[in-house]
Amino acid sequence: MSPSGLKILKLITSKMDKNKYCIIMAGGIGSRFWPISRNAKPKQFLDILDTGKSFIRATYERFEAIVPRENFLVVTNREYKDLVLDHIPELAEDQVLCEPIGRNTAPCIAYAAMRQRAMNPNADMIITPSDHFILNTSEFQSVINDAVDFIRENKSLMTIGIKPSRPDTGYGYIQIGKGDEKYSCINRVKTFTEKPTLDVAKVFLESGEFMWNSGIFIWNVETILEAFETYLPELYSLFSSISEHYNTPSESEYIDKIYPECKAVSIDFGVMEKVSNVYVRTSDFGWSDIGTWGSLYQYAPKDESGNVVSENTLLYNTTNSIVKSSKDKLTVIEGLDDYIVVDTDDVLMVCPKSNEQNIKKFIDDVKFNNKQQFV
Repeated sequence: MSPSGLKILKLITSKMDKNKYCIIMAGGIGSRFWPISRNAKPKQFLDILDTGKSFIRATYERFEAIVPRENFLVVTNREYKDLVLDHIPELAEDQVLCEPIGRNTAPCIAYAAMRQRAMNPNADMIITPSDHFILNTSEFQSVINDAVDFIRENKSLMTIGIKPSRPDTGYGYIQIGKGDEKYSCINRVKTFTEKPTLDVAKVFLESGEFMWNSGIFIWNVETILEAFETYLPELYSLFSSISEHYNTPSESEYIDKIYPECKAVSIDFGVMEKVSNVYVRTSDFGWSDIGTWGSLYQYAPKDESGNVVSENTLLYNTTNSIVKSSKDKLTVIEGLDDYIVVDTDDVLMVCPKSNEQNIKKFIDDVKFNNKQQFV
């Protein structure tokens, strides 16, 4: 092996320590990518970007160079357990934590933290969604390692902030405060702001003080559990009431009993917006949560007319559109500009890109008309 290869190997090995864990949150249904994303097989298990890998598979591979295989946990809906194991066969069954019902991110993370404490009370947890798109993997891994090093030296909660490239109204924002003396890209968090209006987003961008909130978090297990106990005491009490069952054969039975009692609350609203010891590692590694057809359009390769198209597609006088259809079906379109066209085996959706927020209404109407088989 070359000297540079040895250096890289040593770096990776030094970071692959037993106290570093990755928790992948994979319970969402990805409704904004309907009709491709369905209840039976949601977004995280799809290769929407045509990369040859599902989102959850890409997420696992992004972390496997810096986290030992046995230190992964995936939190998902029980219906998706087999899908998780199909997409990440390296995991053992007990590394998939199953929620009986969705209750947003705070209960999901509380469950994972309680399991972590039962497994290793010294665990440092990296919490990540399962459906992000990252361009620069090596830079991303370096950022994560910086964050882990910081929380080991400082009792704090950490989030990853992304340098914004445009006034996007689809992301939450983090206002950065005073920088850390040792870590040049780590700052205290001043405020969190939910999805702003376009005018406010423009002000945020121009100020240079705001980062996009990536939804990726890093902390020690005891630090986050103390925060739950302080700021979400009812939730903490519920999960603490079954402490003796974590990491045992009876865990699932008792999780099923307490989950319906959990209030649906996000980790941002329930904890991060309230704590004082929260920091942000600012970064720019080419990130998107690819949460909508519009965000897919931004990152996907386009033809000379600005279209994102599937194979076997013929377009005439059509510009700036997305066309997703079966590779086994010829699709012919004329005269569209700035549209989304999605054709599956059983659903055809044609919608202006500017109106994609109506997709949730489409789904509600489908359900109202008792056509759940299409959701």
